[in-house]
Amino acid sequence: ASFTISLRRVDNITVVIKQRPGVSPNCQIRVKNFIRPELKIKPGENVTFSFTCSTPEKYFVMEIQKNIDCVSGPCPFGDVHLYPLGLPRLNRTFIWDVKASTKAGLELKFSTPWLRQIEPGETCPDSISYNINSCIDTARVNIGTFCRNGSVSRVKLLGGVIMSLHLPWDSPLTTSGFNIANRASIKRLCIIESILKGESSVTLMSPNYPLGFPEDELMTWQFVVPSNMRASVFFHNYSLSNCERKEERVEYYLPGSLSNPEVFKLSDSQPANIAGSFNLSLQGCDQDAQNPGILRLLFQVVVQHPQVDENVTHLVDLSKEWNMTVTIHFEGWPSHTPLMSEPICLICKDPRTCDRVLTLVSGAVYKISFLCKDLSRLRITAEKSISCVDLRWCQRKIYSLSVPKAVTQLPIRLHKFIWKLLATDLINIEITSPSLKLQQHLPEQRCNTSYSYSIVSATPENEFNVGIYCPGGSIEKIQMRNNITISLKTFGKGFLNESNHQDLKMSFVPHIKEECIFTVSPDPKAKVYLQTPNWPYGLPPYVSVSWYVVVPSKQVARLGFSKDRMGIACETGRAYVNIKEEALGAEETVRREDEPLPKPRNMYHDFWVNISNCKPVEKTQLTLQFWVTFADKQIDLGVILAVVAGAGVLMAIGLTVCCVKKKKKSQNPMVGVYNANVNTQVPRKQGLFTKGRQNNESHVYAVIDDAMVYGHLLKESNGSVAPEVDVYRPFDGPIGSLPPSPPPFSFRKDIKCSSNTEEPPPVMDTDHDTYTFAHQKSGESEDNDNGDTTEMNNGDTSTSLLENKEQDSSVE
Repeated sequence: ASFTISLRRVDNITVVIKQRPGVSPNCQIRVKNFIRPELKIKPGENVTFSFTCSTPEKYFVMEIQKNIDCVSGPCPFGDVHLYPLGLPRLNRTFIWDVKASTKAGLELKFSTPWLRQIEPGETCPDSISYNINSCIDTARVNIGTFCRNGSVSRVKLLGGVIMSLHLPWDSPLTTSGFNIANRASIKRLCIIESILKGESSVTLMSPNYPLGFPEDELMTWQFVVPSNMRASVFFHNYSLSNCERKEERVEYYLPGSLSNPEVFKLSDSQPANIAGSFNLSLQGCDQDAQNPGILRLLFQVVVQHPQVDENVTHLVDLSKEWNMTVTIHFEGWPSHTPLMSEPICLICKDPRTCDRVLTLVSGAVYKISFLCKDLSRLRITAEKSISCVDLRWCQRKIYSLSVPKAVTQLPIRLHKFIWKLLATDLINIEITSPSLKLQQHLPEQRCNTSYSYSIVSATPENEFNVGIYCPGGSIEKIQMRNNITISLKTFGKGFLNESNHQDLKMSFVPHIKEECIFTVSPDPKAKVYLQTPNWPYGLPPYVSVSWYVVVPSKQVARLGFSKDRMGIACETGRAYVNIKEEALGAEETVRREDEPLPKPRNMYHDFWVNISNCKPVEKTQLTLQFWVTFADKQIDLGVILAVVAGAGVLMAIGLTVCCVKKKKKSQNPMVGVYNANVNTQVPRKQGLFTKGRQNNESHVYAVIDDAMVYGHLLKESNGSVAPEVDVYRPFDGPIGSLPPSPPPFSFRKDIKCSSNTEEPPPVMDTDHDTYTFAHQKSGESEDNDNGDTTEMNNGDTSTSLLENKEQDSSVE
């Protein structure tokens, strides 16, 4: 197909057809018998041409430029037409270059659906775009690029303008969509008018964005807003230049304001909740010639219906709080930035100061309101710092780690409350939960509460994740070194009901050696899982952690590990697991990283579990988990028989005493006297004595007539003696409260460990040896000395009370 383009000289139009950049020249233009890569048709020319291919739109683009001189002659104001007609279907750009005096203003008025400004690099959905440039003398300023379907209705410019319309090859558009009018001088770079109807928003940019706004220039945006709507301004991106004179600023003409123009810095919170139309102006400054910098601005205007409760204020009293901030923000802040097309929620601390994010500081009282249809899209994040420099001032103080009512009473869901606990190197931090206790969140025991605590111990070099905990567990107390960050995070709406029962408290305590010490008081009916901190990354090198587990007096604990070995190899030092009961004479069980972990065992007293790390070889971490269960103590049958036997012995002794007393009425009583020739060593087990039972006389008590020794005393007391009776008193002195201390890493020796998988309870001296009482025979009182000598020389001739058992023992 061939095309004919005829241009009138008076129209001052030039048409250029040229190859698309970046496309191979597989198609040419044929004019008569000549083949050309491009074609230029000037005013007054008439040219017929064709293409050597059937799809020229893939290889060529077309520019149609019309020059309009409004300086030397009258301007052709009115609607702008797409001329000439009959152009080939190529991607085409219409350019109107209007030259005008700086003493006059030009106005570009767009027909509906008006225009929408886009950022550089952004494309329009229908590929139809407008570009506006202002020309002042030789300077050219890019006012912006626009798509159709927006709110920008007019653009007024000072001096000349270069207007471009880009159309795709298949666009059916036949009109330019704007007209040009002459106006008086606007005394500024440009004025952009935006008409906002109903709930809507518009995003606009300063000229030359993202490059710099011209030096010492002024421009204005006019926003036409219905009086029954509310508008708010948000600066999303801006930068400032280096000013030598004046100051960069924005000025507002607001409806009903008594101080127009109201001046704001670009860094200030911009006006919100504006009722009706208003103007916003950007003023530049005289820049530093050596280092000018860049002034640029991207902002958004949001128009909303007045909220039903816009006059409802909420009192937030932070006057009694210290070192605390409360931030009300949109969901996902700060990592997620909502799209500008999303419905907006505003938080206002006064009728004109509203923003998507509002931070309140302790020590003041605030009255806030919300411009938001759906408050469930808002969240609260609060942070509080508690510090201690001198333990003398802090040690006796107990701080409550509960969310203040000033936060919980707001109709906004609490997302997170963070406590930062700061102390010097020699001061540690203790966290307690006396009534609710804490449960460690593990795969085996998941938290199902409406909130949880994340605890992190931090130093300038690294962080140590103690774990995630929730109320309703068995951990009463955690002592930690370093600075601590506790983050309460909520899940769902149930926190409002549970917030009244928080009991987490903290205090500052003296220095501890371990990284963490947990005090655990489990529910006797539950199986408790405990896990090393910093899961799943493992304990840091050379870190020691201890657990003190309380065992009820009528219970026996069962302790077991979830795997057989530690699962690490040490590059430097040794890793240890230490287990020790809190009882006198209790043995300490120690396992190294190259040994199997102890099998499940019973623990009859409160006990310690200590896990100490070495420096593991690369790609190995020390992560251990153990469990504790409880059962009622079972009374051993042997114990019952021993108790019954003991009761029988006591009854026998009682009867004997009664008989002796009756006998003493008629004769002088006999008492025991120390025999210096008898071995007085405390009876012990057979294997521990140097002499056998048959080879010593520790079981022999010599008896004599006590009247011979204490007769004069008995006479003075009329024959009645009140012997002194001693009473057993249990030991109530201090028992060690510190965890078992593993050997130093650099000096530890191999510790011989018991091979028994079950540690028996501490051995008590319950294996009673039988004792033989020598009874005085009738008629021997006169020959007492000789009788004693005979018995000493000839062996034991006394009568044994447990003779048969004694013989069995001697055989063994």
